[in-house]
Amino acid sequence: MLLESIVPSWVVVAEAFGDPPEAALLPEEEAVVARAAERRRLAFTTARHCARLALGRLGVPPAAILPGARGAPGWPPGVTGSITHTTGYRAAALSREALAVGVDAEPHGPLKPGVLARIATAAEAAALRRLPPGTHWDRMLFSAKESVYKVWFPLTGRQLGFHQAEIFFEPDTRSFSVGFLVPAPELGDAAPGGFRGRLAVGHGLLVTAVAVPAEPTRRPVLAGANRAR
Repeated sequence: MLLESIVPSWVVVAEAFGDPPEAALLPEEEAVVARAAERRRLAFTTARHCARLALGRLGVPPAAILPGARGAPGWPPGVTGSITHTTGYRAAALSREALAVGVDAEPHGPLKPGVLARIATAAEAAALRRLPPGTHWDRMLFSAKESVYKVWFPLTGRQLGFHQAEIFFEPDTRSFSVGFLVPAPELGDAAPGGFRGRLAVGHGLLVTAVAVPAEPTRRPVLAGANRAR
């Protein structure tokens, strides 16, 4: 599995490379996409199918996964997670042991002209130019920022602009560091100021993941990463 290879052991994953015929919505979910175009309906349906498969692996009964604030999926009590979907791929990553989980998948291709300037800081853009060829690092940066946002918003209830977090890739370890340029959330006994994530390339896709464990001793702390402006 593509996404499963980069999440911690305490995160479960279900993914689909297409839309299986057995994927179906619960009545409450049907109402959300009743007037949606077929493409969105398929993505929504299979993503919920993956989410229920992942819930089953956690021992949680099937439940409706409805969009909440800013479109974030609403999970059963005691579960946190994230959903992603792009052309030909849908996935869900869930955990009972995380404060938040963020995952994202993107096509392995370059961003449209002008997009990188809108999402990258000067330091990020310079770092991307030094990375080895063969990977569309600009699109990977976009994916990583999406994963970070999916962790940030549930923890803070606040928006996070593209230029309010800096991400730097470490290709040798298939990982990346995240430093926030605005005050980061206080998480119990730890104030991480930044997170670490992981990445993978395969099946014509780029995938990224960030997971924040509930146990303070397992949370990543990045010294100097919380640089409020």
